[in-house]
Amino acid sequence: MKITTKVFGEITIDDDRIIAFPKGIIGFPDLTQFALVHDSEKGTDSIHWLQSLQEPAFAMPVLDPLMVCPDYNPEVDDELLKHLGTLVPEEMLVLVTVTVPKDVKQMSVNLKGPIVINAAEKKATQVIVEGDEYQVKFPIYDILNANKEKAGE
Repeated sequence: MKITTKVFGEITIDDDRIIAFPKGIIGFPDLTQFALVHDSEKGTDSIHWLQSLQEPAFAMPVLDPLMVCPDYNPEVDDELLKHLGTLVPEEMLVLVTVTVPKDVKQMSVNLKGPIVINAAEKKATQVIVEGDEYQVKFPIYDILNANKEKAGE
């Protein structure tokens, strides 16, 4: 499938890379088909994009929460994940959305609303984590810079 996106221009998405969000994502219930895209031109290994296949102008930056919060382990009610099929830890991918405001030093991730992907079945959902343990706007600019410096050593 070829789509013309706002972020990447024209790209080809193989059918086996399409991830279904049967319930949509928070705030966008009608967007149910996405692909995980890596921006190799920007050279960042940490941030990927969830590109909507239905709305080419919509792409959300996402990253692995363990990169910025090594002890991230939210409790999620099994009932919320039931529609993803059988979840095997090795086939599970958890991502969090990244917010990049004009002042990049205010960059944050939403640890309260992770995206859970069953890679084997190509199904995903976004859930809300109960309690106060995780923040909606967890600052990551300094953490990413520290990680980059460690990698450069």
